[in-house]
Amino acid sequence: MTAAIDFDQVIDAAALGKVAVLTGGRSAEREVSLMSGAGVLQALRSQGVDAHAFDPAERPLQALKDEGYARVFIALHGRGGEDGSLQGALELLQLPYTGSGVMASAIAMDKTMTKRVWLAEGLPTPRWVLLQPGQLQRERVIAVPDDLGLPLIVKPPREGSSIGISKVEGYSQMQEAVKLAAQYDPDVLCEEFIAGIELTCPVLGQGEHARALPVVRIAAPDGNYDYEHKYFSDDTGYHCPSGLPPEEEAEVQRLTLAAYRTLGCRGWGRADLMLRTDLRNNDRKIFLLEMNTSPGMTGHSLVPMSARQAGISYERLCLLLLAQATLDTRPDATA
Repeated sequence: MTAAIDFDQVIDAAALGKVAVLTGGRSAEREVSLMSGAGVLQALRSQGVDAHAFDPAERPLQALKDEGYARVFIALHGRGGEDGSLQGALELLQLPYTGSGVMASAIAMDKTMTKRVWLAEGLPTPRWVLLQPGQLQRERVIAVPDDLGLPLIVKPPREGSSIGISKVEGYSQMQEAVKLAAQYDPDVLCEEFIAGIELTCPVLGQGEHARALPVVRIAAPDGNYDYEHKYFSDDTGYHCPSGLPPEEEAEVQRLTLAAYRTLGCRGWGRADLMLRTDLRNNDRKIFLLEMNTSPGMTGHSLVPMSARQAGISYERLCLLLLAQATLDTRPDATA
């Protein structure tokens, strides 16, 4: 059984030991990771933590062990940091780390596998078609809208930060959208477009004690919440409190917790969702899009925004996450 997070607990920063903030990396989200890592590093140091930046793209992970690090704060995003591979390496090094373990990280990084797990548990997610490398011929590609309707979304299933994503309005745009996504992933995920309100909901903790934080409503210009609008533009509106009716806010939080627990996530995460509002359906149904197991911690990031609404400062949030650092298999575990 996991213990509930005490958000007011006294944390002895010195007892956390020497801490590595993993930042940068080699993924397509390196630039975002460097921003996240800089923020986390400053926050932890302000709380008295002996924290140091560590870029796995520049140094071997074995140096973590050789240089006496006691635990790791993962501020990497995307492949090689969020997909279970890094988590597996840290397990072998027996260095406790923040966030989800190997299996949950690997599944959540793959949007197609995530959908399969959610659907098996009866959780709502948009309909989709997966195009694998041998299925990218023009005849197959332009037939996808017949299955999903238009508009639709085309994306690489194992990337984040809206990298390689396109909204397709007509058959003639399909080939170019698939070509773009295939630059980042051999598989291409085509997804039903849900017209409505874009939402995100963070979670802290593990298992039955996991807690959903306040929902954030996102209002991007023309509904285009792309890489630029996520991290660099001030044109995107973020609303927390969300302004949703209380019963809808509660339902978003319920679905987010169910999605998080179903994947076996721990530490923290953030679900992205859509609330359908188009007149054809008129049902205000909520759909789960994806689960982020190493969310952004930049000046535009949404987990810190939601945490502030819950009364948790950025600095306190980083310290709480670090204090929860753990392993899938503890060093003292017996067979």
